[in-house]
Amino acid sequence: MHDPVARHVGSTLATRRRATSETDWTWWRDGVLYQIYPRSFADSNGDGIGDLPGITAHLDYLEWLGVDAIWLSPISASPNDDWGYDVADYCSVDPDLGTLADADRLMEEAASRGIRVMLDLVPNHTSDRHPWFVDARSSRRSRYRDFYVWADPGPGGGPPNNWVNAFGPSRPAWTLDPTSGQYYLHHFLPSQPDLNWWNDGVREAFDQVLRFWFDRGVAGFRIDVCSQIVKDRELRDNPPAGPGDHPVIRRAGQRPIYNSYRPELHQVLRRWRAIADSYHVRRALLGETAVFDPQQLASFYGQGDELHLAYNFMLQRAPFALPELCQVVERTEAALPATGWPVWAAGSHDISRYPTRWAEGDAAKTRCIMVMLAGLRGTPLLYYGEELGMPDTAVPHDRVCDRGRQSMGGTGRDPARTPMPWEPVPGAGFTAPGVEPWLPVGDITACNVADQVDDPSSILSLTRDVVRLRARLPSLRRGSYRTHPGSEGELWAWWRGDDVIVALNLSDARASVPGVQGAVLLCTDRSRDGERVEAVLELAPREAAIVGLEV
Repeated sequence: MHDPVARHVGSTLATRRRATSETDWTWWRDGVLYQIYPRSFADSNGDGIGDLPGITAHLDYLEWLGVDAIWLSPISASPNDDWGYDVADYCSVDPDLGTLADADRLMEEAASRGIRVMLDLVPNHTSDRHPWFVDARSSRRSRYRDFYVWADPGPGGGPPNNWVNAFGPSRPAWTLDPTSGQYYLHHFLPSQPDLNWWNDGVREAFDQVLRFWFDRGVAGFRIDVCSQIVKDRELRDNPPAGPGDHPVIRRAGQRPIYNSYRPELHQVLRRWRAIADSYHVRRALLGETAVFDPQQLASFYGQGDELHLAYNFMLQRAPFALPELCQVVERTEAALPATGWPVWAAGSHDISRYPTRWAEGDAAKTRCIMVMLAGLRGTPLLYYGEELGMPDTAVPHDRVCDRGRQSMGGTGRDPARTPMPWEPVPGAGFTAPGVEPWLPVGDITACNVADQVDDPSSILSLTRDVVRLRARLPSLRRGSYRTHPGSEGELWAWWRGDDVIVALNLSDARASVPGVQGAVLLCTDRSRDGERVEAVLELAPREAAIVGLEV
C-alpha cells in the first residue's frame, strides 16, 4: 500500500524542535505519543493482517503528523487468544506481524525520522502455551511451577478466594487444574495464567526481557496491567465495593485491594526504572495504571524513580462533560509530585473510540477533544485514527475476534480496533483490493487519510497543526496549568504558563472568556486562526481555541 502523504514529506513537513540535550527536549515529556494496533495499521503482504513492514512503510506519514514516539500493542509471539496480550515468547515477533529483522528495521527507519518506538510489555500473565506454564502445569514439583500463582481449593472444593475475572465479574479468577488438583490464577482468560511476582526467578527473567529489547533500540515500554502484577501473598478475599467507589469498581462488585495496588509492586517498578536509567540514552516506562484515586495514581511515580508516565483512567472513563473533566485534571495536578508528569489519552484498544463514546458523532466536539489533549499540561497520547476523527466501526457477530470481551456479549473491543482507512478505495489502502481484512473497515468514504491530508479544514490538518504548535511553544509543552476563573457551566478555560490560554466551549450556546488579550493561535474553526482578541474571547457552540496572550 502506498502512503497517501508521502508526496508531502519534505515540502510541507514543519521543522520540529530537535534539541541537543534532554534538558531542552525530552521525547516522552515534550513530544506526542501515538499508539498503533499493529494488526490494523497497514498490511504489507496482502494477507489482511497489519504488520511491522506496513508500519515502516507509513513512517513518512507519522513524521508528517509530527509524533515523537509510537507505542505498538504487543508484537511478541502469541496464540492470539487475546491478540498478543497472551505472550508465548517475550523475545520474538509473532509471525503474523513479521520477524525480529522487521522490528529492527522499523526501529532504524523510525530513528532516522526522529521517532522512537515503544513496545507493550505484558508482565501480569503469559499464554498457557508459554514454555514456563507448559512446564508449570506438568507437576507440582516442576521447575517453573512457582512462576505462577497456584493454590489449593477453598472450603467445599471451590476457588481459593473471591477474586473475580476482568472479563466477567460473575466468573472467578481461578481455574482448577485436574492434573495437580490445585487452582491457578488468571485475571483474564483461562489461557492467560497470572505470574507469581514473589518469585525471584520471574523478576530476573523480566530483567532479561527488558534488556533484550532495550539493547535492540526500543525506547521504552508501555506496561500492561501495571497496577495489578503483584498479588497479596496470603491471597485474602477482597472486600465488597461500596457506594463511594468508582463505577468501574462497583461494576466488578469488589474493591481490588488484595489483587491490585500492592505496595510490593513499587519494588518492581524501581527495579525496572534502574534498568531503564542505566542506558546512555535513557528509556521510558509508561504504566497502564488502572486506578481511580489521584493520590494512588501519584504513587506510581515514586520519588522520580518509578514510572515516567502513569496512564490516567480517571479522565478516559469520565463523561465528556463539565465540571467532571476539569475536576479530574485539577485533582491530578494537585496530587502529582514535583517529579511527576501527566499523560492524557482519550482512547485506546480497550475502549470505544472517543468520536463515538464522547462526541457521539459530533465532529465539532471531536475537534474540541483533540485541542484539549494537546492543550493540557502533560504528554498527549493519540490512538491511531483519532487524528481523522475515526469512529467505532460496526462489526457483525460472525466477524468478532475479541474472545475475552465477546464472552460478556456483544462485539467486545473490536469496533475500536478496525483497520486504518488510508484511501477511499477497495481495501481502504490498508490491504490489497479483494483481500478481506482481519476486521471490517468502516465507511472509508467518510473518513480516510487521502481525503483529509490536503484539506486545511480537516481534523487531520487540525491535529497536525496543534502538534506542531505544541512543539513550537514552550508554554504549551511545559507551562504550568491553572484553571481560568471564567470557567463555568460547559465552558472550560485554563492558562498554560503566563502567555497561553486554552478554552473549550462544550455547550450549544455561545460563551465568553474574559480577560484575554492577544491572538488566536489555533481554533477548531480554522478561519479564526490569527484573529485578534481584545479583552474577551468569544467562542461559538462546541468550539475550542488556543490563544497567545500579550504579557
